[in-house]
Amino acid sequence: MEECLLDGLIDTLKILPYLLITFLLLEFIEHKFSKKNKEILSKNKKYGPFLGGLLGALPQCGFSSMAANLFSARVITMGTLIAVFLSTSDEMLPIMISEKVDILVLIKILGFKVIAGIIIGFIVDLFYRRKLEEHDDIKEICEHDHCSCNQGIFISSIKHTLKIGLFILIANLLINVIIFKVGEENLSNLLLNGNIVTYFLSSLVGLIPNCAGSVIITELYLSNMISVGTMLAGLLTGSGIGILLLFRSNKNLKENLLILSIIYFVGVILGIIVDLIIK
Repeated sequence: MEECLLDGLIDTLKILPYLLITFLLLEFIEHKFSKKNKEILSKNKKYGPFLGGLLGALPQCGFSSMAANLFSARVITMGTLIAVFLSTSDEMLPIMISEKVDILVLIKILGFKVIAGIIIGFIVDLFYRRKLEEHDDIKEICEHDHCSCNQGIFISSIKHTLKIGLFILIANLLINVIIFKVGEENLSNLLLNGNIVTYFLSSLVGLIPNCAGSVIITELYLSNMISVGTMLAGLLTGSGIGILLLFRSNKNLKENLLILSIIYFVGVILGIIVDLIIK
């Protein structure tokens, strides 16, 4: 047991420098281009799902937070919002970069999420029309769940690195303890035996309104404890605090529940399809 705990701590400490470097770069990108992204989406509503799918793939969940508020302000369509939510990579990308995952694997995962977001977004817009209005003054919010907008890139990156590092440490410790208690072979058989329930559970974990869900799912996949389809089921629903902000800012509860349901079942269904194709 002590060895399991020590291994979890060491594994986490090893990736902290990579996380910090990654977040410094990502914070710079977010601060540099967030305003431009907002203008692109609001001025190109017809192609919103396509643009939302592409821009949503930018690392971290700040853009999903922005999209939730733009939708609540009737600036973007529901399809665009869903495209952003489905393509959002949240903390998956920096974690996989830190773990030195093959770049081709990263591209395939991100590409799948982007394409899924775009296609589902356009389908939703075909069936759901909502009056959009131009707003000269859209309520500004901080696009990050981890910092104050005026803290600066460096401080924000350090805080985010420590926060994600803590989640990774907890995930690593839990994984190691579970493996120790249950046995690696038994656990792998349980999670990789094609049980359809795992897809529903993964999608549910992905809906956790912070980065914890994507951290846990990514760590489980990197530990070979869940299949690629199960991982995608959770990552497709993982939009960070975007869902939470949607329920807070949009007063139409039926719309919010519809969006939540679409994202959840899209994650489950696509996760199952991916594993069926791979097998």
